[in-house]
Amino acid sequence: MFKVFSFYKFVNIKSLKINKYLLQKFLTLNNIRGTIIIAKEGLNGTISGRIKDIDKTIKKIKSLFLFKNFDNNNESKSKFQPFHKPKVKIKKEVIPMNFMINSKERNTKKHLDPKEWNKLIKNKDTHIIDTRKPFEYKVGTFKKSVNPNVDNFRDFPKYLNKLKKDKPVAMFCTGGIRCEKTSIYLKKKGFKNIYQLNGGILNYLKKIRKKDSLWRGECFVFDNRITLKHGLKIGSYSMCSGCRKPISKKDKKSRQFEEGVSCPNCHNKLTEIQKSRFRMRQSQIYKAKQSRKKYIFQKEFK
Repeated sequence: MFKVFSFYKFVNIKSLKINKYLLQKFLTLNNIRGTIIIAKEGLNGTISGRIKDIDKTIKKIKSLFLFKNFDNNNESKSKFQPFHKPKVKIKKEVIPMNFMINSKERNTKKHLDPKEWNKLIKNKDTHIIDTRKPFEYKVGTFKKSVNPNVDNFRDFPKYLNKLKKDKPVAMFCTGGIRCEKTSIYLKKKGFKNIYQLNGGILNYLKKIRKKDSLWRGECFVFDNRITLKHGLKIGSYSMCSGCRKPISKKDKKSRQFEEGVSCPNCHNKLTEIQKSRFRMRQSQIYKAKQSRKKYIFQKEFK
């Protein structure tokens, strides 16, 4: 069993290149996989590995960047290793919105636990915003939520500027970090009633029973589990090898679905050269499976 740990922390980070090297080396030596983004304003990531190795890595991250607690974190389990390799990336911002924040700007009083969240979003005057990308929204979301239909998070402020400042705004995302920056942006613009789901969708699905839930569908995650359901159990979606977007069981019944090649989302967008290349790759995967050799996208259970 693998432990999956997602986290973020807004903290001033210096010497990015040195810290990237030290962190990358530590992850590799301790059999940890996943992605960690570091920027001057903080860090954000999801990693997986054996429980003892993850616990050791958590201590290392805290000591390396000189803090005691993450701003938020979520834990879940996986029977297989959901990442292919360890990556540490340097970015200008942990979440791109063309401005950086510091930890003192965070307003944790407006971070609602799942039960408080349910009460807020039942209020008909509350404007519920899903801050994730459109394809994530399509997989699952809260009842009556609105998605700005923005593929690049840098364009998100254009949508926010159209909101009414007197209405309560309730925001959510996968783990909470996208809402952190958005709420600070709105506060600077004069909004008063800004709320966010503490710990994001993952925390909600972990703590709220399905019968009490206002969530509909599944939650997309950026690893090989693809989607999660209530109790953070692995969902029913697969990944299209052509466009790297989640596909449902219904999508697989479409004539536009071809294993390892295309799905209804990308069938008409891919060129014949691309499809030919993907078919060749899929053929190699089939041959590797038959001869019990390793292949691309293979799930590792040990």
